[in-house]
Amino acid sequence: MRAVFDSDVGGELKKMAEDQLGIHILGPTYFGARQIGLVPTTKINTPADMAGIKLRMPNGDAWQFLGQALGANPTPMAYAEVYTGMQSGAIDGQDNPLPNVQNMKFYEVMSQIALTSHLVGFDLLTVSSKVWNDMTPEQQAAFQAAADKAIAWSTQEHLKKEGELVEFFKTQGLDVYTPDVAAFRTHAQQKYLESDLAKNWPKGMLDTINAM
Repeated sequence: MRAVFDSDVGGELKKMAEDQLGIHILGPTYFGARQIGLVPTTKINTPADMAGIKLRMPNGDAWQFLGQALGANPTPMAYAEVYTGMQSGAIDGQDNPLPNVQNMKFYEVMSQIALTSHLVGFDLLTVSSKVWNDMTPEQQAAFQAAADKAIAWSTQEHLKKEGELVEFFKTQGLDVYTPDVAAFRTHAQQKYLESDLAKNWPKGMLDTINAM
């Protein structure tokens, strides 16, 4: 994500957000990639294999569209109901970062996890513009350096945890594998480009992200 912020398009978006919100953005903080977890045992390799799969997605048009872009039949359901939903057969699976799957014990009622990494989650670490502008250049540099160090540490911890959870889920009897990620990416991007959701995307943003 740092590369996006450093790009021309990302820089424009960053400045717009800072100007409108009165903040200074220190950097993006990674908090997990969403993966597909399913009850059925049939392996998923491409979006075509998701046809007919009742995949729980969070409520909201954007989330439901994401489910469609993955090739599934998206089904809105409250987060707290997902475990029993999979257990009862109301849904065939869900998409969440791996730590969520562990915390909510979804793995107890799933047979497999397809590591699609179809959505990379991140927040922004910010400081108010007033506080930032009141600092000297030397203070700003030290502040940014500390933020960069914290962000790098947090990212590595998240990635380490995700790697550990892959092995943990395997010990629990789940089939954990990487499908044809390129096929999912191509299919999803085409669906978005054909929809109204992409009409306001900044020119060049998709190319910048794909180049990362």
